[in-house]
This record gives sequence, C-alpha cells and structure tokens, in this order.
Amino acid sequence: MTTFSLRLLATAAAGLSLLASCDSSSTKKETADTSATDASVALPAGLKAGHWQGFVRTQNKAIGFEFDVAVEQGKPVVYLINKGLDGQERLRCNDISAAGDSATIRLHVFDAALVVRADGENKLTGTWVKYDAPASYRVPLVALYGEKPQPAATANTPDFNGTWRVTFKEDDGKTYPAVGVFKQQGAAITGTFLTTTGDYRYLSGAVLPTGMGMSTFDGNHAFLFQAAKQPDGTLKGDFYSGKAGHETWTAVLDPNAKLPDAYSLTALKKGETKLDFKFPSVFEGGVVSPASPVYQGKVVVVQLLGSWCPNCMDETAFLAPWYEKNKSRGVEVIGLGYERSSDYKVASARLRNLRERYNIKYELAVAGVSNKDSAAKSLPQLAQVLAFPTTIFIDKKGFVRKIHTGFSGPGTGKYYEEEIAGFNREVDKLLKE
Repeated sequence: MTTFSLRLLATAAAGLSLLASCDSSSTKKETADTSATDASVALPAGLKAGHWQGFVRTQNKAIGFEFDVAVEQGKPVVYLINKGLDGQERLRCNDISAAGDSATIRLHVFDAALVVRADGENKLTGTWVKYDAPASYRVPLVALYGEKPQPAATANTPDFNGTWRVTFKEDDGKTYPAVGVFKQQGAAITGTFLTTTGDYRYLSGAVLPTGMGMSTFDGNHAFLFQAAKQPDGTLKGDFYSGKAGHETWTAVLDPNAKLPDAYSLTALKKGETKLDFKFPSVFEGGVVSPASPVYQGKVVVVQLLGSWCPNCMDETAFLAPWYEKNKSRGVEVIGLGYERSSDYKVASARLRNLRERYNIKYELAVAGVSNKDSAAKSLPQLAQVLAFPTTIFIDKKGFVRKIHTGFSGPGTGKYYEEEIAGFNREVDKLLKE
C-alpha cells in the first residue's frame, strides 16, 4: 500500500471533514434532496448517486471531505457537506459537465473545480483545480463511495472542549491573535478560529490519543489544523494552508478570550470624513458612486468584498436578503469588488456570478484587484484596508460613522449571532437620526 493510501485511511479514521463552497445555507439538520435522484439518468465519469468520502492531498497531508451525488430535474447535482459548531451546511453545486471519461464539478462563487474520473466501481480520482491562481494550481484527490467511519473515543482520548486564547505564528516569525472555539463529543470535534480579519469558517474532525485534527475546504482554500495537548494543558500545533502555506499555533484555555473590537481596526485618514469614489458597475457602461442621487439622504453600507473570499461569501449571504427586507426603510448597500484579475471583463463576470448566486439586488462595482494595499489606494480616504470584507457605515449626510473589519460567519455559532445583532444596531441608530 502506498504512503498516500495509508494517509487516506488514517485520515478517514480520524474523521476529518472538508468544505467546498457553492450555494450555501446554514441548517441545524440535514436537508439534502437526494431523494430527487432519477435512476434513469446516467451520471458522468463514475459519479454514483449517494454518499462519498473525498480526500485532497496538499503538503503531503490528506484532507477529507464528504459529498452527496444526486439527480434533480434530470441533471446531476453534487452537495458538499460541512459540519460545524451549530449544525451543518449542504452546499449545492449544479454546474457539472462531462468530457470524455472526466466530469468537472464547478465550485461556484469561486473560480475552481473538482475534475474527477472513475477508478473502479466505487472510487474516483482526479484533481482540485484553481483557475484564477497565478500559476498552475492542481491538487490530487481521491473519493470513495460510502459513509465515513465515525471516530471512537478511548479512555485516553484528550479533551479539547472550550474557548482558547490562540497565537498563530507565520514562518517569517510574525504572530497574530485568534480565539479558538471547540466542541468535542467523544472523539468527534467541531470548531472554528476567529481572527481580526475573519474566521476560518466551519471546521470538523476527530480527536485521537495523540492529538486532534480539523479541516475545511471552501473551494478556494484548503485548511488543516492539527494540535497536541501538552502536559501543562496548553495546545501546540500546525496550520497547513493550500499548497505551501504553513504556520504554527499555540493555545491556552481561556473562557474570556476575545479579539480587539472590530470597529477599532480600520479608520479614515486624519481630516477625512466622507468616501469619494467612482467605479465601473459590473454591468458595462454603469458607474457606481455614493454621490449618485439614489443614495442621497439615506443610510449607506459599503461592502469591500471579493468573489474569491469565503468570509465575503458569508457576509453576502447575510446582506443580500437583509437588503431586500430593509431597503424600504431608507438604507442602501454598495458592494465594491476587488478581484484576482485586473481585466474588467474577467472581474465583472466573476462578480456577476456572485450576484446571481446570492440574488444580490444592490449595486456591485469593480473597484480593483484583491490586494489590501491596492484597495487602500482605491479609497484614499482610508488609512488602510486590513481585511476582506470591510464594512463601512455612512449616515444620511454622507459622513462615515463606523468601519467594521472582517466578518464572523455562521460557522462561528454565537459569534455570528452577535455579529448580526451589532450590524443591525449600527444601521438602526443611523436610521433614527
């Protein structure tokens, strides 16, 4: 048996879970519509209706994920499954094409895909491909048909439950703070890390006597967190990101651990009070500016985002329906997109895809490329841009009142609820003025 196969089996035993993001909705219970499968429809390239376990290999690590294959209205659909602190997501990927012996499963919102082919009756092999990466980005994958084995606790399974004060250390020596929140039941563990620039979304995995492992995959990023408990009760581990990213991390159990106030991290330059910009709309010929008549006398929320950004995806999933419910109150939203390509046609197409996927009815503009320094230059009134997303609250007179860095999404449980409550408080306060 190859080393890679041994790692795959070890990962399956550990119960590591992987996430790929397309259409997303958070749910407490599984709501898959695999019963809609039509047995008369032939599925391409070895895809087989039912449940699958997948594994991508990056940095010599096997990161697991789960997905269901179904047929709906005569077409193949893949639901990728992600488990987190509070329930799970089922992520619908319905753009599936076949060519020869291969099937391409597009990971919508992100410019990426799973390309697979049959390797026997109950096995798929292939690659995870990122089309918008600056160089060839292909990661091997294997998928096995059937349910994932559930991890079993033993007498010496360590306990990782609780809230942890975390420090990540990059390979160049730089550090940044985080809060880790883990829920463990037996040998199964779910959790997330919150940072000042956003959260690491849904994480799940397993605890072995030697330590724990949790993973996530959003279609654009593959993350694996591993840690061992030290004799003094602290944690020491590694964080693997994509093909080359690596950091170490340590953690101390601290129920009061928290991050700096997200409204304190990004500010206007001294003497600045308003935003002044004109960016091309995602629809050619249009211009988006806060000086337009449609925004006068209204509260305006400006969202800095990118279609490549999972935390932006989470914020957009909240903002799009929120806007439809609240626009009649005198509030508007402007989305400023910073994409991986500087080509307007490419960037606007990616943002239109995001718009369609999340049914966005507010204005979207192509503002620049996905670089924090470039974003700051495009909005010279800002002292800096630290994160995507960044959310700017503008009052009825056009003055910037608050700037929020990052976003804590539904994978963070109660922190997401607090995020939404805080957002609504800020808008309500400005609407009352």
